[in-house]
Amino acid sequence: MTVLVVGDAGLDVLAKHDGPVVPGGDRRADIRTTLGGAGANTAAWLAHLGARPVLVGRIGDDPAGRQVRTELAAAGVRCALTVDYNDAATCCVVVLVDEHGQRTMLADRGAGTHLAATDLSAGLLADARHLHLSGYVLLDAASRPAGIAMLAAAREAGLTTSVDPQAAALLTADFLDTLTGVDLLLPNTAELAALTGSADPASAADLLSVVGAVALTRGAAGACWIDRHGMVTVPADDVVCVDSTGAGDAFDAATLIAWLAGADPATALRAGVAAGTRAVTRIGAQPAVSRRSPDGPGSPVPG
Repeated sequence: MTVLVVGDAGLDVLAKHDGPVVPGGDRRADIRTTLGGAGANTAAWLAHLGARPVLVGRIGDDPAGRQVRTELAAAGVRCALTVDYNDAATCCVVVLVDEHGQRTMLADRGAGTHLAATDLSAGLLADARHLHLSGYVLLDAASRPAGIAMLAAAREAGLTTSVDPQAAALLTADFLDTLTGVDLLLPNTAELAALTGSADPASAADLLSVVGAVALTRGAAGACWIDRHGMVTVPADDVVCVDSTGAGDAFDAATLIAWLAGADPATALRAGVAAGTRAVTRIGAQPAVSRRSPDGPGSPVPG
């Protein structure tokens, strides 16, 4: 199945430090540069799991942008990335990962803030089944109009849609207004609390006047699916979290593939939790995969 993913693609400078950061002091860290950006992460996991993702977004006219395009294509992601020639750099995120594997992000969306509705062509919509949009697009006033327009265009073209809110700290009261008609919302517990005022999974029912269903990630507590038929809960395996970066993006990809293939909510959640669990046991937001062409051999998912 072909899934359109709209969101940022860039580089993560990931620093896993060996203790609390000391203001004004030093702390040793394991530092590496990896591919990142919520859109790119989700697309990479979709490709790894057998779907045919197309990534829509913007990159800068710089070495980072060229690296992003080359490596994503080699991982099986078809890149529909507009090059921004207005001196905007490719997205870059500094990710601080503590001794418990929890991440703090310092993000510069760069060219991603210039996303335009015209970056999503009618041809891409005609060939796709679903559009997934990273909430960072909607959380930024500069790119929000493009995100809203792309969701509307996808619905008009007959595609199903999904959104991951992405960042509880950035959510505002008007965020829900951008989600009307979205088929599946994929928040974590903190984002649910920001949207409903409660971290209780049952509060997700309050969102069903806006979206069709909610797939809620709860970290070590597993995940829940809430729709008009009720709530389904699945547990998570007990693993050591090395790096939580990109775990939600991995969950999104696996849950979407199963759901789009017709799986029931429990099966879709189990697939998502399994992928998210794999993600937290290694450093970096994207899967470790054998690189392949987006048109090359793989394990396509029916759809």
